[in-house]
Amino acid sequence: MEGIVLGGTRSGVGKTVATLAVLRALDDTGRAVQPAKAGPDFIDPSHHERVAGRPSRTLDRWLQGEEGLRRNYRRGEGDVCVVEGVMGLYDGDASSTAMVAEALDLPIVLVVDAKAGMESVAATALGFREFAARTGRDVDVVGVIAQRAHGGRHEAGIRDALPEELTYFGRIPPTDELEISDRHLGLHMGDESPIEDDALDAAAKHLRVNRLLDLARTPPVPDAASAAVSPSASGRERTEKRVAVARDDAFCFYYPATIERLRERAEVVTFAPTDGDELPDCDGVYLPGGYPELRAPALAESSALDQLADRSADGLPILGECGGLIALSESLTTTDGERHEMVGALPADVTMHDRYRALDHVELEAKTDALTASGGSTVRGHEFHYSSAEVGSDARFAFDVVRGDGIDDGRDGLTEHRTLGTYCHVHPESGAFDAFVESL
Repeated sequence: MEGIVLGGTRSGVGKTVATLAVLRALDDTGRAVQPAKAGPDFIDPSHHERVAGRPSRTLDRWLQGEEGLRRNYRRGEGDVCVVEGVMGLYDGDASSTAMVAEALDLPIVLVVDAKAGMESVAATALGFREFAARTGRDVDVVGVIAQRAHGGRHEAGIRDALPEELTYFGRIPPTDELEISDRHLGLHMGDESPIEDDALDAAAKHLRVNRLLDLARTPPVPDAASAAVSPSASGRERTEKRVAVARDDAFCFYYPATIERLRERAEVVTFAPTDGDELPDCDGVYLPGGYPELRAPALAESSALDQLADRSADGLPILGECGGLIALSESLTTTDGERHEMVGALPADVTMHDRYRALDHVELEAKTDALTASGGSTVRGHEFHYSSAEVGSDARFAFDVVRGDGIDDGRDGLTEHRTLGTYCHVHPESGAFDAFVESL
């Protein structure tokens, strides 16, 4: 599968809108398009999926390792893959856009904000290209998409200033119809604030899609050993277990690869706690992250959460990540001071804040055997949250934090009975979800 990477000069430059316009332009050519996202984001991929009609692949060197990253790329379906970058092209010590492009040997199209520039757009792009050469990075910046650029003289000035080695791939016009609302944790989800199809169609017409296709490349074919399934899953057979996964507005942050891995190992059933669903009959429960703070009253009244409290005390394996951790705690206090009762399975009271409390790639080391790791082993993940947890004096933790913040004083994985809650989101390449299924 051929691919291109859309990298930005910085965060907030408009990579997501440019990516959606490229997805729409490629779809209009009749090509089957596979979206992907560099980095651990859950929100941008929800916009990708709405436009492309298939889940967006997560590509992160820290979460997956280089071979795991390549495996996840190859699991995509389509003729061409469009990878949206994270932050600025070179930003991120654990997994930058440049690292992802280098691991896959894909060309990079730089998204540059042209709102107040012409020749300077070319100078910026050339600087990003030369930076790779000067620092010995094996990345290939092949051209630009001019974000928020007008036509006519503005567009011509940008295009004509580009040196021969940089291709002009078109522009994204400045219009309010191409803006996506944001809030804490990033943009609104794709089904909440989608860009209208007509606006995307109009933007796609300004892109030189055939030039993009001409420069797209296929990553090198790996050898048979590295092309196999991840080591964490090798030799693992399908079980007869049943895993209940919460999926609604409060629990909407999950990697497609996680659900794929769970389905490979067990039967998966979904339920929507905030929509009144009961807890399904199951051998284990996965509560992914999301926005429990936005649905706190509905969660507090949820019969499924009442059932989770009883099943947790009975020893049912329950895994909650970030938003799932919050739901499993005793209470949630929102920024307006309203306190809501949660499941009460874990000895913590959670409070939301106006500013984020943690943002980083994470590594955890298991103190003893836990739901997602054996004693002494490590898992890698990511944390980004606006909440803090005040834990009880008798709280027990499954993990020491090697990198990141965790829940409390360098510890993560609050545990009680067979319930585990972490601020850390892990990827299935870590083996965490295989361990979870095998613990059922």
